[in-house]
Amino acid sequence: MSIVSRAYPRAALVGNPSDGYFGKTIALVFGNFRAELSLWESPMLEILPCDIDKPVFASMAQLVEHIHNHGYYGGIRLLKAAIKCFFEYCTAAAIPLDHRNFTLRYDTTIPQRLGLAGSSAIITACMRGLMQFYGVAIPKPQLANLILSVEKDELQIGAGLQDRVAQVYQGLVYMDFDRAIMGKQGYGNYVPLDIGLLPKLYIAYRTDLAEGSETTHNDLSERYQCGDVDVHEAMAQCAGLAVQVKALLEAGNGTEIAGLINRNFDLRKTVLRISPGNLHMVEAARSVGASANFTGSGGAIIGTYTDDAMYECLATTLSTIGVNIIKPEIVPMCGDEC
Repeated sequence: MSIVSRAYPRAALVGNPSDGYFGKTIALVFGNFRAELSLWESPMLEILPCDIDKPVFASMAQLVEHIHNHGYYGGIRLLKAAIKCFFEYCTAAAIPLDHRNFTLRYDTTIPQRLGLAGSSAIITACMRGLMQFYGVAIPKPQLANLILSVEKDELQIGAGLQDRVAQVYQGLVYMDFDRAIMGKQGYGNYVPLDIGLLPKLYIAYRTDLAEGSETTHNDLSERYQCGDVDVHEAMAQCAGLAVQVKALLEAGNGTEIAGLINRNFDLRKTVLRISPGNLHMVEAARSVGASANFTGSGGAIIGTYTDDAMYECLATTLSTIGVNIIKPEIVPMCGDEC
């Protein structure tokens, strides 16, 4: 009998990328795409490759296109690191694991390297599968920390907690990563918000701007650690935007958050280089009256629109520059069984 576990892409609404710098963010998880893992008992431990892992190509041009879309690494290294970290966590916590082996197969439909947390979705799905297979319960805040450690510590990929917290909790989550709070309890304060408070949202993305998040995070982290005043100020302001958006949503004024979403992107632009293609995507969305901010590190945007007429105009405008658009189907908050 197979165990099937899933995790979904994350879109940062506001506050990003302050989560890596003791800031505050609001993010949502949507089900238009997913990472799925199947796991069953077997004599040996085996990880079966997904299509993005297979080293067989029709031509050199296809190989280059594959690298452009997926990078040099598929999901196998993520799964191996996740299994290792799960085993070490259980060992350190004196959680007994039986000696059964398993075969694991995964698949993902999440557009990769576009700031939608596709890698952490694969790891999250893997952790959920392992927890169910071995009957292990890990509290949500600690599970998010564990998932982050797979990429940040084990694989040396620059990343923050926001993606993992959102994917573990699902729904819409406000996250406070205040330094004192993190130091005291080892994780932030995470507050699920009612998704019914949100205004009309769209997510748009393109596949010709794929770039790993480590490119952004490593540069920004180095400048932050060196005390760059502009970076510190921008992160503080981004965090403040999350507080303002939370207040507006809880007051039933979700239609008023558009300007704050735009402000978030504008702050990012003051401290990070934005590629012409990404900038064009944001400007095109704003040209029809929609708001626009990166969902993550670039390649995908999220924003608000007022009505169906604006959405159709937005879709038409973005399609002319090769950008896909969807209405996000927000995944409900995850219960204890997740």
